[in-house]
Amino acid sequence: MVHENLNGRVAVVTGGGGVICGAFAKTLAKQGVKVAVLDLNENAAQGVADEIKAAGGEAIAVGCDVLNTESMEQARKTVNEAFGTCDILLNGAGGNNPKGTTTKETLEKIDLIEKDENVKTFFDLDPQGISFVFDLNFLGTLIPTQVFARDMAEKENACIVMVSSMNAYRPLTKIPAYSAAKAAVKNFTEFMAVHFAEVGIRVNAIAPGFFSTNQNKTLLWNDDGTPTARTGKILAATPMKRFGETEELDGALLFLCDEAYSSFVTGTTVIVDGGFNAYSGV
Repeated sequence: MVHENLNGRVAVVTGGGGVICGAFAKTLAKQGVKVAVLDLNENAAQGVADEIKAAGGEAIAVGCDVLNTESMEQARKTVNEAFGTCDILLNGAGGNNPKGTTTKETLEKIDLIEKDENVKTFFDLDPQGISFVFDLNFLGTLIPTQVFARDMAEKENACIVMVSSMNAYRPLTKIPAYSAAKAAVKNFTEFMAVHFAEVGIRVNAIAPGFFSTNQNKTLLWNDDGTPTARTGKILAATPMKRFGETEELDGALLFLCDEAYSSFVTGTTVIVDGGFNAYSGV
């Protein structure tokens, strides 16, 4: 489907060097959107930008840090000079860190009696690690929005798309920091939708279910390529019994970006999860 409204617009995609947000960048470029691929890993961003250009699209790669306002201001200057001001801000930067992760799903009394150096419980979590994960996902969304939305408030049909997660609805075991941060992103989406409504910026989110990416591959797959026990649990709780493919997020993305389809949609999160959130387990 061709989304003519998007042709010629400017999109800024944070975390654009990753699997899912890189796919988002390519999807927008196919609609004639000029895409700025932002990532801390500039080489990864450049790889996505090169793929877009090889396919006939327009893109630039910008290395920047979503946790640093000065870095983001410089990124904004680079984007504005190359393409003009932002129409679509896709806040996709985020991630997890082992310092915010437990090694066991539940606490057992034996963990309190016999300390095992290979076991990390809730009581062993590093507050600095928790802070890093929370900041990366929440402040890493707030700061780019502060920087780019200032220009967007002067335009018509501007929109912001956040990347939430199933963790925002059902916190997964072992990853409390990431789950809490994604819940904050969902809440922040709703706050911004209200805050920006009168200046015409629509703000929505996409909550992907389970997709196999570079970020989660060690949780989902063993070194020999066989599925982990966690993969078994995920698929058992997903009625469609499989992981999602990145192109299956395209419909939600284009729907939210194109006002011809979603002009009265703001403050909502579109779940794309194969039924995971709907399934009670029985």
